[in-house]
Amino acid sequence: LSRGSGTHCRWNDNMSFSTRSSFSSNYRTLGSVQAPSYRVRPTSSAASVYAGAGGSGSRISVSHSTSVRSGWGAGGLAAGMAGGLAGIGGIQSEKETMQGLNDRLASYLERVRSLEADNRRLEIKIREHLEKKGPQVRDWGHYFKTIEDLRAQIFASSVDNARIVLQIDNARLAADDFRVKYETELAMRQSVESDINGLRKVIDDTNITRLQLETEIEALKEELIFMKKNHEEGRKKYKEQVCRRRVRVKLDAPKSQDLSKIMADIRAQYDELARKNREELDKYWSQQIEESTTVVTSQSAEVRDAETALTELRRTVQSLEIDLESMKNLRASLENSLREVETRYAMQMEQLNGILLHLESELTQARAEGQRQTQEYETLLNIKVKLESEIATYRRLLEEGEDFSLSDALDSSLSMQSIQKTTTRRIVDGKVVSEVNDTKVLRR
Repeated sequence: LSRGSGTHCRWNDNMSFSTRSSFSSNYRTLGSVQAPSYRVRPTSSAASVYAGAGGSGSRISVSHSTSVRSGWGAGGLAAGMAGGLAGIGGIQSEKETMQGLNDRLASYLERVRSLEADNRRLEIKIREHLEKKGPQVRDWGHYFKTIEDLRAQIFASSVDNARIVLQIDNARLAADDFRVKYETELAMRQSVESDINGLRKVIDDTNITRLQLETEIEALKEELIFMKKNHEEGRKKYKEQVCRRRVRVKLDAPKSQDLSKIMADIRAQYDELARKNREELDKYWSQQIEESTTVVTSQSAEVRDAETALTELRRTVQSLEIDLESMKNLRASLENSLREVETRYAMQMEQLNGILLHLESELTQARAEGQRQTQEYETLLNIKVKLESEIATYRRLLEEGEDFSLSDALDSSLSMQSIQKTTTRRIVDGKVVSEVNDTKVLRR
């Protein structure tokens, strides 16, 4: 009976874990003989652990093989048949053989115990190495509080920014309203100024007309004085002529009119006409002057009111311009503060994302390391179970050795059968991607 088992674990470059285990059983049956002989080959077992230079992966390779053979050669058969099976020498040889087998079993068990002790020491070393070099679990709880504070600050800054934007919009609307009012008042002021300029032209025309009328009145007065003077001179000359001539003429004509009386009437008529014209002119121009004065007074009051309103509007516009400039400066400072906060928040987010990615990579490595250690533990456990099974089988064969019949094992010629079972698992990021089981039966 020959049994062998081997397990091979390895890491691929793409962080995938592959496990390959093989188990082979060899059965050999020899030809039929009469004299038995037992030959036991000592059990050999080896275990090795090695890790890469980077310390990122480790490999455990354990191989174990056990071989127990029973052989009966043709020469042994002839010697047994010639010496007799009931001889004392044969019994003594069988006892010596069993004693040798027992000694070998004891050495085998001692070797197994030493290998288990070595395995435990290696497990302790591996555990210590992983505790020293393995991923460390960090407490990121204090970062969560900082993140919450930053989120609260960002939210408060966003609310303040929205409120400031609303205030800016309200100020812009108020400025637009004041601009419309200013433009309306400016148009009214321009229209009033144009009316005032027109009234000034009317006043100037009225003054010119008054001066012309006064000049005409003075000219008429001078003409009237000149006419009176000429009339007196003509009357005096006429009287003198009448006195010189002293001519009396009697005619049967109607009685002549009195020239002095006629002249007096004409003078009275001219005086009355001049008086009436003067009164009408005085009345007309007085009325025009009063109307112009009233219009000028009312328009002067309107102009003063418009100038007062314009002054107030200028003051209001100046105050609004000052408020607008202050609002613009406040908006610019708030925008700069917002950009600084956004930049700082982006930098902190990048740092936190880097920390998160680092933690995720460490978690992935820890999971992969856990999966690898689990696979190694399962592999070592399978090896231990197989070793215990082989030890139990060996013990059973030794215990049943007295009743073992050689004729049952000598019915067929020499043959050997080998069974190989291969299991391949591919693990990526801690998950089993594929699993392949391959079983081969080899005969030779």
